[in-house]
Amino acid sequence: MTGLDLLDGVELPGSRIALLTHHAAVDRGYRTAAEILARSDRYSLSCILGPQHGIWGETQDNMIEWSGYRHPVWGVPVHSLYGETREPAEEMLRGSDCVLIDLQDAGSRYYTYAYAMALTARLASRMGIPVVVLDRPNPVGLRIVEGRPQDDGFLSYVGLYPVPVRHALSIGELALLFAGLDGMEPPSIVKMEGPPLDGLPDGYQWVPPSPNMPTGDTALVYPGACLLEGTNLSEGRGTCRPFEIFGAPWISPEELCGRLNGGPFLPGAVLRPHRFVPAFGKHCGSLCGGAQIHVTDAARFRALRTGLGILMECFRQGGGTAWKEPPYEYEYERLPIDILAGGPGVRLAVERGDERALLDLSSPDLDAHAAATAGRLLYRRDFIS
Repeated sequence: MTGLDLLDGVELPGSRIALLTHHAAVDRGYRTAAEILARSDRYSLSCILGPQHGIWGETQDNMIEWSGYRHPVWGVPVHSLYGETREPAEEMLRGSDCVLIDLQDAGSRYYTYAYAMALTARLASRMGIPVVVLDRPNPVGLRIVEGRPQDDGFLSYVGLYPVPVRHALSIGELALLFAGLDGMEPPSIVKMEGPPLDGLPDGYQWVPPSPNMPTGDTALVYPGACLLEGTNLSEGRGTCRPFEIFGAPWISPEELCGRLNGGPFLPGAVLRPHRFVPAFGKHCGSLCGGAQIHVTDAARFRALRTGLGILMECFRQGGGTAWKEPPYEYEYERLPIDILAGGPGVRLAVERGDERALLDLSSPDLDAHAAATAGRLLYRRDFIS
């Protein structure tokens, strides 16, 4: 049971609630957190704050902004945290007794919803407004860690705090970690009951939290496949399986898959040669060669390692593969790949074709991650690499 499923048994501090949420925050009856609060006899909904992609997941891709409005059913203000600024303004929270946060995360450092949470919590702390976070499952699990924190100087809105790429934390645990790094009092967390450690529980009500995160399978490949956003390769936007499908007009699917399948970059997965025509996004309307990632063993699969292998092979093939130029997620100088990877190491290793360096970059420092998260874990488990 999620934190939202357990909300009836919780006494929130005050009655006027500012809710940071989106359409994917549903209970077991598919009711959103916003609907539950708007219809509550105990609380009044003072406003809704929404992250990137809007409260309905209506906007595509990075740096596509949306503006606030008044909710057409409940009449409360809806404030955008992905418009002129990513930080909430004081007037958005003024008059609220409590900030309640319910967001479905994707389990990767790049996913921006956790940073909307952190920036809102920072403001609430300055204003003396208590924060409560309703916890939810991490779709890629709470055990497997991949990659390392960012280098100094490479924090951004796709990595606002130094954490591994695949962090193996729930949204509630991230809230506790971020509060500690910010030197703030930790928020209250409504813990899950019986949380799954290895992904989503059977029958979980997955609602796509963003337009290109349609299934839990997408989230599983995302820690590696998102790196393709830092290139001119299609990451599958404009197909029905974004991030699982990738390629470009100049890529040879058979050569790509033949070189990577069965090798060190593809544990627990197979690449199937594929050709596709994106309906929008990169190479829209053009026939692309590439592959679809099929995860055959989720326990063995390491998405970041797979993504790094794909990058290396696509650059080895050449034919036009290149790094994307800025801007990317409001960074206007550094290359998008360096922002995503948390430093230049991935880019330089790919350009050298250095397999050993890429495999090392995908490996986490489990002791450091355990130390960083000590006292902030809500559920008992050991991290693995």
